[in-house]
Amino acid sequence: MQAAVHFLRKRWLDREQELITVIQQETKRTEEKEEAEYRSPTWSILRALQKINKARRLEGEAVMSAPPFFQSVGRGDLKFWGEDDGPTVVVSESLLESEQEQWSKRMCKSKDWVVWWRSRKKDEEQRPFEVDGKEIFSDRSKQAKPKAGEKTNTKGGKGQSVRWKAWWRQGNIKCAVSEEYAPCGVHQDCHVADKQKAALKKAAGVSEGIDECQVRLKRRERDYWMGTEIGMPGGYGSQGQVTAGDGSDKQGKMGAGYNNLRRKKQKQQCKVGREEEGSSSNWPALAAFLLALHDTLIEEPLLYLCDNHSLLKAVTRWTSENYTCMYMMLMIKRHINFLIRHIIY
Repeated sequence: MQAAVHFLRKRWLDREQELITVIQQETKRTEEKEEAEYRSPTWSILRALQKINKARRLEGEAVMSAPPFFQSVGRGDLKFWGEDDGPTVVVSESLLESEQEQWSKRMCKSKDWVVWWRSRKKDEEQRPFEVDGKEIFSDRSKQAKPKAGEKTNTKGGKGQSVRWKAWWRQGNIKCAVSEEYAPCGVHQDCHVADKQKAALKKAAGVSEGIDECQVRLKRRERDYWMGTEIGMPGGYGSQGQVTAGDGSDKQGKMGAGYNNLRRKKQKQQCKVGREEEGSSSNWPALAAFLLALHDTLIEEPLLYLCDNHSLLKAVTRWTSENYTCMYMMLMIKRHINFLIRHIIY
């Protein structure tokens, strides 16, 4: 949610108190919607829908969950950002009844819309976009049986096309299997290329369990990514090395690893310690840090990202003494091989 707030503050500027109020109202509303089993479509789905009609606007979702790759986003009378015109993607299920009525009136005046909606129950009336539109895709599979190990919902759909409950609060990018199949429709006069249908099918059929998470530092999306945990301390603009490391302690077996965000192919993993000596969550976190230091040149600035409190306290203690950072790095690197021999196996 931190990245979304950073993104929104850039657009609400001198209306920060109003933004705070809107976020509080939207949070309550979204929690109620999720209690009623609503789940947000993945960003992979929304990006694929956007490409169908080169949509500039998103109608639906909440102010803190709407993706930053639309020029304008809003719901009913509430404008999140941008101007409410142009080709539109509509997440129908996220709209209240009054908001759906408002959009239906605007829909009658245009043909450049794409709707993602929940399947209609038998006793429900046909909705306006179903009268004027045509279904081009559904995430419900018509295959009789899924392949071994393939996730399937109760209505025959497969893949993972929605986010988990409260994902926007936790920053969770994991996908879930939708309990309801979701069709996609366009105006009956709209032509959709096979390539666009294939892209939508691919987005809806993701089974790895993770939504898109590709850093894009151009235009509007830059403001979003610069508000993330990596962006805020300057990770995306750093001239030095940016490395994320972590350790694990599972059933007495410890491991450590890191990933260099500048040298994408440079990553390191290792086993830590001996099982008979016991285990600790702090040891592998320290080992990951040592590995990162070992692979960083003395003269290179290093931004190291971690979530281990003990390691952060230790590094703060080192850097707060009467040693310069360069001297500290030199001393650590002189003994790094000794430490690795005794801590990492």
